[in-house]
Amino acid sequence: MTTRPSAKRETVRSFLQTRLDQALAGDLEDLAARGRLRDARPVRTGPDARSRSFVTNDYLGFGAEEFAAEGELAREARWGARAARLLGGDADAHSALEEALSAWLDRPSSLVFTSGYAANVGALSALAGPLDFVASDALNHASIIDGLRLGGAKKAIFPHNDLDALATALASETAQKARRRWIAVESYYSMDADIPDLKALSALAEAHDALLYVDEAHALGVFGPEGRGLCAAAGVVPAVLVGTFGKSLGTQGAFVTGSETLRTYLWNRARSFVFSTGASPAVAAVTTARVAAVRMADDRRDALAGAVSHLRDGLAKLGLPALGVGPIVPVVLGSEARALFFAGALRKKGFEVFAVRPPTVAPGTSRLRLTVSATHTRGAIDALLAALQETLAEDRCTTD
Repeated sequence: MTTRPSAKRETVRSFLQTRLDQALAGDLEDLAARGRLRDARPVRTGPDARSRSFVTNDYLGFGAEEFAAEGELAREARWGARAARLLGGDADAHSALEEALSAWLDRPSSLVFTSGYAANVGALSALAGPLDFVASDALNHASIIDGLRLGGAKKAIFPHNDLDALATALASETAQKARRRWIAVESYYSMDADIPDLKALSALAEAHDALLYVDEAHALGVFGPEGRGLCAAAGVVPAVLVGTFGKSLGTQGAFVTGSETLRTYLWNRARSFVFSTGASPAVAAVTTARVAAVRMADDRRDALAGAVSHLRDGLAKLGLPALGVGPIVPVVLGSEARALFFAGALRKKGFEVFAVRPPTVAPGTSRLRLTVSATHTRGAIDALLAALQETLAEDRCTTD
């Protein structure tokens, strides 16, 4: 027999819920007043919409395509893993994908996670504990930051790409007394589109008996031989390399690759892996096919490079030079209001473009973050540039 809550308890519960909603609404109003409130907007679909979308990380265009062979692979594997991989959720499709990744990246072993966030949080919290020291780049992704917080390692946040500051941190007494020293970086930064000196980072790691941890989420598929990333392009082999499937491979999930011992350790100690239902076997099967496709996609990489060059040249001619290099094209506009104005104006003209604002980027550096795909034609980019030129004129009118 169920006991219904008393009227008094219901009143208290309603009161508490109202107080919570009021507090949350106040925080949301504060975000809106500062131009930092985010909302959910469905991205338009279809061939024409894709040509006008500059917001996804589908650098090679695979994410927008459907292949009959991949559909068959998905049908042959079950969609749900049904349990954590340690407890009956393991599938042949997971192993096949991990073998394909290891072969592609020339590493002994790999482990698949459900997302890039889960991979970084799980790996770093397991590998860098309270007895360890981590030097972490100031612009590292939130998943790296959160993984380090959870692991409890002593850490130094060095200024972005500042090798001298990194060397100083590694030579510090705190670092030298640590059980292990780590350097945690990304190979291609998603908000500034710049690339660290990976060879110099590797040399510093060797000089200070440190281990190099590199997140290649935005570089895999785009850079390096067979799209193997910037570490491969630089001839650098980090102790731990992280990659994702939701960008150039166009599916979902992520992985960590390194030694067989590393894989076994993470299998047992990475909490985001141990305590999560396994990745979808059907998606894993499709991703295995995508790995093969990405390795062979030099034509798409060439098309992407051409599209990137055309957009960056056009932006410079408009007086809107972009930061960095490659298919992430950040155009810094300054204030939150100006970035929102540009994004809104371009959306009215039919383009998908998002404004990136604090806290994702530093105050005063709000920007449009344009991302280019191999499927963007010269005509599509010219149309975006024309719309930007119109928006610039409108912006001047509003600021006169």
